[in-house]
Amino acid sequence: MENDKGQVVDIYIPRKCSATNRLISAKDHASVQINIANVDENGVMTGTNKKYALSGFVRKLAESDDSLNRIAAADGYLKRFVLLF
Repeated sequence: MENDKGQVVDIYIPRKCSATNRLISAKDHASVQINIANVDENGVMTGTNKKYALSGFVRKLAESDDSLNRIAAADGYLKRFVLLF
């Protein structure tokens, strides 16, 4: 919620899972947030990052690594996504 000045006044803003778009509740202690730094062409950090939140549900299903690879590939952080069996 915002006030008249446009400032966020909520005490708690829930996150959404990047893989499933589910809300991550305050009691979901198995959830994680991973920040991946943006780098320039020389490999130096630019000071910005991309945040990925994974819920405990995704981690319980053992799909967090696959989900993170899929999302990062869609955002351009992975150049090639290969499945090995």
